[in-house]
Amino acid sequence: MKKVLISFCFGLGILVQAQQYVHQVLVLNEGYYDYQTSTQGVPVKVGSYNPSTQLYQEVSTINGMRFASDLIIDGNHYYVAADTKILKYDLNTHVLVAEVTCPGVRNLAISQGKLIATRGEYLTTFDSYLHVYDANSLQLIQAIDTIQGPKWSTQNIVIQGNTAFVAVNNGYEWGNEKGLIGRLDLQTLSYGNEIDLGPDGKNPDNLFAYNGMLYTVNNKDWSGSSVSKVNVLAGSAQTENIANAGTGCGTSALFNDKLIYQLSMANSLEAYDLNLFNYSGPVNGHSLSYYELAQNPVNQQLYTTETDYFSYGTVHIFDPSHQELSQFQVGVSPGTLTFDLRSSAQLSETSVSEEMAYPNPANGTFHITGYEAGNISVYSLDGKHIKTMAAMDLTTEGIPSGFYVLTCDGNRISSLMVK
Repeated sequence: MKKVLISFCFGLGILVQAQQYVHQVLVLNEGYYDYQTSTQGVPVKVGSYNPSTQLYQEVSTINGMRFASDLIIDGNHYYVAADTKILKYDLNTHVLVAEVTCPGVRNLAISQGKLIATRGEYLTTFDSYLHVYDANSLQLIQAIDTIQGPKWSTQNIVIQGNTAFVAVNNGYEWGNEKGLIGRLDLQTLSYGNEIDLGPDGKNPDNLFAYNGMLYTVNNKDWSGSSVSKVNVLAGSAQTENIANAGTGCGTSALFNDKLIYQLSMANSLEAYDLNLFNYSGPVNGHSLSYYELAQNPVNQQLYTTETDYFSYGTVHIFDPSHQELSQFQVGVSPGTLTFDLRSSAQLSETSVSEEMAYPNPANGTFHITGYEAGNISVYSLDGKHIKTMAAMDLTTEGIPSGFYVLTCDGNRISSLMVK
């Protein structure tokens, strides 16, 4: 893979042409739980992959959870839905900041300082299938009860403006699956105006927005699958069957203007044209059974995961024309891939008042304006501590090539590129 290249101009100031880049890809490894013996074989783990260095490392372990189902990023934190808990982590250091108990939590979304959580559990009835928390403290703001809110288990969430659209599938009650899209007003926290996806639109497993519409991928009663196009303004839906088999869990994604999906137990990848709203054929270059599909929003590369659900996990990376570029090993059951998008301006100073390292890029001895005493710590962009040294004796010795953050007494003072 090509490495990310950032150009720096130094002198009287720094000129930065800001653009987005993927700082890291967070991988939620669901682990392995033996339901027959009620024992945890492999715990849930979060991993971080650096597309620039192509290095992967595990950054957090979540013990005591049978599985995990979602990971989202908001600001300087990421949130994990893990079986009976919602956990909040620092995005750079991966330190656990807060957690809250939420049995049956499935998917998460954040808007206006509110964390929305959907809920559902096999053979379990809840008095609320939709929770709203304070995203900062994780304190419960409101549990939308089954009288005013959804009456069955919920799953995916899409936020548009002041509305959170929620997929209601009742997917844990065999033979009684539902196909509804509910609306939660994020200002008043009132729920209503559900849109029925029709008899062939039951059990929506995925929900996403494209070109002013919402789309769902539905597993029906697990014997077939369909796609629904939802016009939220008109409150109507159009549903088309796509196969006489389910699409599995998570194996569908938006890829440019296409829905790409994989049927359960299949080794081929299929495409559905969203503009024409019809099947457009198989996708060349894929011959594995996947667990998760996700597109890099910056370079349009396709990330796919492969696992046997108890002993290994692999992420495959394909270019936009579906030629495999690389692969790397992760944890067991990598079920969610989330891209940490940042501005390239964050890699360098954007204000003359901020302390600056020079020369920059550096290869050997360097200095920091205004710091002649004390200790300077060097961190990688994923928050890993590299080394600490005296301000009077700064050197890149032992620091691999790449981009770094320099701190003093826990405060960021400069960025540094090591050649």
